[in-house]
Amino acid sequence: MNKSLRNLKRGAQGGFTLIELVVVIVILGILAATAIPRFSNLSADARFAKMQAAAGSLRAASAMYHAQWLVASSDSATPTVTMEGMNITGANGYPTADAAGIVAAAGGLGDYQLAYTGGVVTVTPDQAHTACTVVYTPAAAGPPVVPPVVTINASQANCG
Repeated sequence: MNKSLRNLKRGAQGGFTLIELVVVIVILGILAATAIPRFSNLSADARFAKMQAAAGSLRAASAMYHAQWLVASSDSATPTVTMEGMNITGANGYPTADAAGIVAAAGGLGDYQLAYTGGVVTVTPDQAHTACTVVYTPAAAGPPVVPPVVTINASQANCG
């Protein structure tokens, strides 16, 4: 009998009390309340990084086009260059600011919103963040030819 009472008491001490559970829930609530604002800021950081990647893609595609154009002929009479089996249109030795030019050279930019206005390509991460942009301005005729300009208007503030 004595032995079974000790086992019963020992078994009763095996779980958590209601107070201990409430304290743990309160602590988790406090941690969640302090962590959620930090996680919500990560979406702005991700959009900003996405726009930095778009700018890098546009610059790299423009440089690759120009290099292949120089190797092929560097003749303004042949503005089209074949890159990875696609004909990329160009002017002044660089891709044009349209879907057949810089957008095709950069791999399509399928995850971005694209706008073609005023002879430039404007790239935004989505329709809700129109101030977070990267703009590709095509090369201007010379002499000397002015290379294309990739302007990053994206920042942590306007990508949030």
